[in-house]
Amino acid sequence: MEMEPYVYWFLLAFGLLALEMVTGTFYMLIVSIALGLAGIAALLGLNLPLQITLSAMASIIGTVILRRMKGMSTGKMISQSLDIGQSVRVISWREDGVARVHYRGTEWDAELESSSLQRDGVLYIKAIQGSKLILTPYKPQQQ
Repeated sequence: MEMEPYVYWFLLAFGLLALEMVTGTFYMLIVSIALGLAGIAALLGLNLPLQITLSAMASIIGTVILRRMKGMSTGKMISQSLDIGQSVRVISWREDGVARVHYRGTEWDAELESSSLQRDGVLYIKAIQGSKLILTPYKPQQQ
C-alpha cells in the first residue's frame, strides 16, 4: 500500500520540527513550515513541481524575515546596554583624540562622540562600538 505524497511532506515537516526542538535555531522551523505548506498543496491536488516551488519560496521568504527580525532585536539589545549613561574616569588623551579611560575595573579606549565637545569634567558613555566607548559630557537617558 502506497502513501499519498502529502503524507511524505507532513512526515518530513514533523521530523524537522522535532529536530528544531533539539537545536533551537528557528531556521529548521521555517523549513518545517514550508514543508507543511507543500503537504497542504499536495493535499489540495497541486502537482509536484508546484509543491516544491511553494516549499522553496516559503523557505526563502521565511528565512529573510527571520534574519531581519534577528537584526532588529540585536539593534535593540545594543541600545539598551546597561553601560549607557555610566560615568568614566579619563586617564589620558592621545593626540589623535582617543582617550584611555578607567571603567569597570579596567582600562578602555574611548573617544568623544564629536571632536567639538569639551574633554573636561565628567564624561558619560553614550554608545559602545566594538570595544571602544563613545563618550559625551551629557548624561544620556537609558531606554
